Amino acid sequence: MERRRRTLLKTGLAVGAVGAFASPAVAQGKRELKMVLGWPRNSPGNGTAIERFAQNVAKATDGRLTFRIYGANELVPVLGMFDAVASGAVDCANSTGYYWTGKSKAYNFFSTVPFGMLPMEHFAWLTYGGGQKLWDELNAPHGLKSLPLSQTGAQMGGWYRKEVNSLADMKGLKARYPGFGGEILKALGATPVLMPLGEVFPALQSGALDAAELATPWFDMGYGLFKAAKYYYSPGFHEPGHTLELMFNKKVWDSLGAADQSLLTLAAHAELLHSEAEVLANDPDALEQLTGKFGVQLRAFPDDILRAMQKAAAEIIPAAVAGDPMAKKIFESYSAFQKKVQPRGLLMPGAVWQMRRL
Repeated sequence: MERRRRTLLKTGLAVGAVGAFASPAVAQGKRELKMVLGWPRNSPGNGTAIERFAQNVAKATDGRLTFRIYGANELVPVLGMFDAVASGAVDCANSTGYYWTGKSKAYNFFSTVPFGMLPMEHFAWLTYGGGQKLWDELNAPHGLKSLPLSQTGAQMGGWYRKEVNSLADMKGLKARYPGFGGEILKALGATPVLMPLGEVFPALQSGALDAAELATPWFDMGYGLFKAAKYYYSPGFHEPGHTLELMFNKKVWDSLGAADQSLLTLAAHAELLHSEAEVLANDPDALEQLTGKFGVQLRAFPDDILRAMQKAAAEIIPAAVAGDPMAKKIFESYSAFQKKVQPRGLLMPGAVWQMRRL
């Protein structure tokens, strides 16, 4: 009897210990992941996409897998999110690869590259051209796992407080252009600034910035940039498409199991398509309001500026990856895939656009 009593006591203590250390969500068979964002919650495009993704995952799992979402700088500084996820301080982040170029220039190729691939070309490279495998390889030393989650579509060229009519007008401009886009402007004499989205409007309004790029008309109107600059330039030489990422701590990712990993991957891929459709549906109305109601003036970069940008890109990007074997391998894969799909783009989608102009 005494032996049985001791056995029951030990069993009870063991169960109690597990219960004490397990969170209520885990104990109930549920799991909540802590996610930080590179932008304000519910901001047009990026913010609405991640909320929709989280809702879809919760529905698909009947509430078993959910996300607690924190907007930009609420829990972690935007530019500190990479380290926060890698260390396990948070479970995951929704951001963009070109914020992490201090870790490796190769991260540019998983977000956007000047004069690079269009949105669906980039997604095709990731899913069918070996891009995702290379992304995993790049992330491995940092203990991370990333998925493509949303897409801005091809972007505008940026907001300028003054017109730029020649290369001389680019010199001395303080311009918010992250990644390789900023390095190209630097080659043209401008001063690039790396700045999270939520800080751009006050900087542009105060004159701390002379120019800034965000994304497309719908995105940009939501951030109020038209109140600070009236010249809206195209084309988006720096971002012909922009893939946003969902970045997990690798240990967290591995703990999810194959079924949930598959579900999250499918949900992220679905949201990438959904998000670009949302932008496409909202941009025309936003552009009409910007030009009609708010007096924004559309401008095109002069040909001499575009030629100088393209020349700079052809020199800067290969040089940036030359000393890093992993970055060079990713650049070569990216470039080869772009070269492979470009003739098709000119033959079919490009020809359709030409046909519409007749």
